[in-house]
Amino acid sequence: AHRQDSPSSLRADNMGKAGKGTGSFGKRHNKSHTLCVRCGKSSFHIQKKTCAACGYPSSRKRHYNWNPKGKRRNTTGTGRMSHLRSVHRRFRNQFREGTQAKSLKHGSTSA
Repeated sequence: AHRQDSPSSLRADNMGKAGKGTGSFGKRHNKSHTLCVRCGKSSFHIQKKTCAACGYPSSRKRHYNWNPKGKRRNTTGTGRMSHLRSVHRRFRNQFREGTQAKSLKHGSTSA
């Protein structure tokens, strides 16, 4: 009924479903990745059960020397460092524990 050789009729028939462009985006409704419990990114592959960003559940964190910016983004110091923050201060005092600081209220030294 309609002509096959005109470009507009080809576009109307396919509706852009064949390629990977605009028409194909309507078909994308299945999620292959979900949130990772270790890095928090939406990179945990549901079927593989592996995170594409950090490598979870592997005990070694995923990082490569060919990506220096990626290493810089998630190295030590980019997070909270809730424990490591206090280690430097304790290191300067030789990790002393169980001692009491000398009181400076009653001047023991004559100035």
